[in-house]
Amino acid sequence: MERFVTLAVAVALALSACSSSETNAAGDPADGSQSGGSVPGDRLVIATTVAPITSLVSQIVGDRAEVVGIVPEGTNSHTYEPKPSVAELLSRADIIFVNGLMLEEPTVELAEANMAEGAEIVELGNTVLPESEYLYDFSFPEADGKPNPHLWTDPSFALAYVEVVRDRVSEADPDNADYYAANYDAFAALIDEFDTAMRESFETIPEGQKKLLTYHDAYAYFAANYGWEVIGAIQVSDFEDPSPKELADLIDQVKAEGVTAIFGSEVFPSPVLEQIGKEADVEYVDVLRDDDLPGEPGTVDHSWFGLMVFDYVTMTEALGGDASAIAALDVRNVAPDIATYPQ
Repeated sequence: MERFVTLAVAVALALSACSSSETNAAGDPADGSQSGGSVPGDRLVIATTVAPITSLVSQIVGDRAEVVGIVPEGTNSHTYEPKPSVAELLSRADIIFVNGLMLEEPTVELAEANMAEGAEIVELGNTVLPESEYLYDFSFPEADGKPNPHLWTDPSFALAYVEVVRDRVSEADPDNADYYAANYDAFAALIDEFDTAMRESFETIPEGQKKLLTYHDAYAYFAANYGWEVIGAIQVSDFEDPSPKELADLIDQVKAEGVTAIFGSEVFPSPVLEQIGKEADVEYVDVLRDDDLPGEPGTVDHSWFGLMVFDYVTMTEALGGDASAIAALDVRNVAPDIATYPQ
């Protein structure tokens, strides 16, 4: 599963909050104004699902498309049923980007029933991950037939996602293909920078501590790429709390593993994890996120990159490592993010 990210030649530039004299990766003003290409009325309409996917799509399309998320932040995306009003958005979307891997089945079904002729649904996970590399685990047992869908927590897969986005939007909007390509190159450079900082920080974690017991198993692909071990997840496949026997087994496992911290979700507080932490005498860190972006829409940390920096600084420090290489990164977007993020 090891994936190596090559260094791109483009340099990532500022978010739209910068002054209008600055430019983005394509050389266009970073304030969202355009120098050629599609006019706003002719822009692609793109629907997305969870916030990290919305953010990743925005890294490529910037201000050249209307991007609207469907799944509200802080919602359980595995069980979310879209409102009927979402059908109107889906009926006018040119492209619908979903994570796939059976993460958003009700949304995909609604899209299939309402999408316009000529529109397409792009399942990013299914496109970039061969079935032979599907991972099954605590929250996603193979017997249920649903693989772990959280590819975006591994930066190499985030890069693979935006490569697919670049190609699809360039086909649909060839006039802006150079803009999309430049943003992809800038994002690839950002990923290379992030990958280097992550590996540097993770090397400082004491031996035997790169182990994750989490509320929700959202880090399986990340763990395989970066040499971590997922030792358990509290949220079992039916999204209920574990049984008393499973709870006792997890407490025994945490004691046996000798980890210094276990991790909960900022969105879904878990009294069960808190109990495990107390009984196993380890720190319980309850602020991790997998699809709820930090900050507020329009702020620089409200992005896929901001989310990943937050999570991996948190993990590294809680397990006794030095996260300064990650924390020192310039959290930024490579194109204006003017997407709609439902709250």
